Amino acid sequence: MSWIRLRQVALVARDLDAVVADLRRELGLAVAFHDPAVAVFGLRNAVLPVGTQFIEVVSPTTEGTAAGRQLARLGGDGGYMVICHTDDHAPMRVRTEALGIRKVLEADDHGYRIMQLHPSDTGGSFLEIDYQPGGDDPRGPWSPAGPDWQRAVRTEVVDGITGVELRVPGAANVASRWGAIFARPVVDGAITLDNATVRFIEGTGGLAAVDVHGTGTGTRRIGGADFRFCSMA
Repeated sequence: MSWIRLRQVALVARDLDAVVADLRRELGLAVAFHDPAVAVFGLRNAVLPVGTQFIEVVSPTTEGTAAGRQLARLGGDGGYMVICHTDDHAPMRVRTEALGIRKVLEADDHGYRIMQLHPSDTGGSFLEIDYQPGGDDPRGPWSPAGPDWQRAVRTEVVDGITGVELRVPGAANVASRWGAIFARPVVDGAITLDNATVRFIEGTGGLAAVDVHGTGTGTRRIGGADFRFCSMA
């Protein structure tokens, strides 16, 4: 049976270094990788492991980028992208085509397959669904995090991402759209993936909250998103 996991969330920030410093201080994380390939999109980035999942921060370096437009829409830093990982990419592609969802980016990089969907067609945020060769083991390769991301894992404060929350107008319709893409039911405004939950509530701001599993309590505001602790106990 195929699976789909929440593997990475991306934030967009005017000052990448300041948000990375907050993630280090508040969540105890370390940077695994700065991907030089994102420069072609007018960006710089940092990728930080959260157990076997990741937080990415991107910041525009040129005018006219999608990330820059998101900063303008939000009026500042905030959530940008939900990135999922599946062992069976083909059915996802077939479903998105049947639903008439446009692709912003579709590529195959030595077997690592990327499918980034247009946010105007999905609603809520950018949704990316990728396939990683050798990725059945969550501790195995994940190309966006670099060749040796495991060395940067720090789990003293947080050890995983358990969910994300999208605050969007027409939340029920957006949830239904994402459920059709994933071929997963929507129950009480939420879709359960194999390792996390994606929730949809009425509002604005798109990807607005990230639930993390860790030793802390309460909510930390970092990079325009709410990071909400659920206890390790």
